[in-house]
Amino acid sequence: MIHFYFHPTPNPAKVALFLEEAGLPYDVHPVDTSKGEQHSPDFRAINPNGKVPAIIDTDGPGGGDARVFDSTAILLYLSEKTGRFQGAPADRPELLSWMLFLASGLGPFSGQAVHFQFAAADKSPYATSRYRSEAERHYRVLDTHLQGRDYLVGGDYTVADMSAWGWIDRASRVLKGLDEPLADYPNIKRWFAAIDARPAVARARLVGADHVFKRENDDETKRALFPSNYAALIG
Repeated sequence: MIHFYFHPTPNPAKVALFLEEAGLPYDVHPVDTSKGEQHSPDFRAINPNGKVPAIIDTDGPGGGDARVFDSTAILLYLSEKTGRFQGAPADRPELLSWMLFLASGLGPFSGQAVHFQFAAADKSPYATSRYRSEAERHYRVLDTHLQGRDYLVGGDYTVADMSAWGWIDRASRVLKGLDEPLADYPNIKRWFAAIDARPAVARARLVGADHVFKRENDDETKRALFPSNYAALIG
């Protein structure tokens, strides 16, 4: 059984998609990051970094419990565990390269672009431009790579596609102010439409829907989400 620690944000969405694609049995454990639940001692024992997603696999290596945190690590772990969505063995170097491009590039810069465009108290034009421009650059890299390709790696759907889907799904926030955020990236737009039409995506979007997550962006939320900017954490 997979115990899945979830909040409805891009990185947990990637893991939800894998679990639905693979048909693995799992339990959802909501972690309301706007309430600071990611900073609780119980959750920090699962992910010392205090972030979602994280999983506990009760059938880990050797048959014991295995904790895995960080969406990229989880996707690679689950693909190896199940033997699915890994691509061909010859594609492994390419798969790892794109997974880390997404983990260290497109994902973080997209997240910071969203932060400085929507959440930052200090509206720094330099920071906003820096992260938005870098997010756009990563989009261009991805769009160029996808020209003439159905998938990011080889000829098959892999965890690299799942990982990219999680953040491209938020393009309207990353590329704030555009009526059609993918208009300048036709290859991403085509690829995303194909991935987004998969039945497992519709199921992944329903994960956690039975839980009411906090939506108010009040002081508690800011302290919980951006603790480095405040003197103390919640609770």
